[in-house]
Amino acid sequence: MAIVKRSVSISGHPTSISIEDRFWQCLREIAAREGVALARLIARIDAERDPAANLSSAIRLHVLEDALARAAPGPGLPSRTSGAIRNPEDW
Repeated sequence: MAIVKRSVSISGHPTSISIEDRFWQCLREIAAREGVALARLIARIDAERDPAANLSSAIRLHVLEDALARAAPGPGLPSRTSGAIRNPEDW
């Protein structure tokens, strides 16, 4: 899977994001599902990320967290990830 560099504007400031096509596609799907513009979603991720993390990594983590949240079982159902390590700091 190739990494593609994309140019975006965050609060009027141009920046570039190097991210795989599949993550970009998922990010667009998240924005559509939430009813927000892609640029607004990226700006939110940027504002919420750890200052030590780069934006491309923060986007990948956002997509992963969204997928994990949507894969979570409903009430009364066993977890498909029970016993799984959810945070690398727990290793």
